[in-house]
Amino acid sequence: MRLARITAKGQTTIPISIRKAAHIHPGDTLAFEINGDHLIARKINVTGNEYLQGVQEALGEQSSPEDRERWNALWAL
Repeated sequence: MRLARITAKGQTTIPISIRKAAHIHPGDTLAFEINGDHLIARKINVTGNEYLQGVQEALGEQSSPEDRERWNALWAL
């Protein structure tokens, strides 16, 4: 078992032995899920799945300054 700490920003480093065994490389995408008291991380191929790629692109579009301004305006009503 390998251990890693979570930073104040919610970041962690995956130990190199785990990255090698799971064939995880810079730029890869991981999906996380909870199963009981287990956290499961899976490497996924976003480029091979058009639906996930579309969701990722759509979510990225919601982070523009204009979108945040509109969102904040909705809460001000």
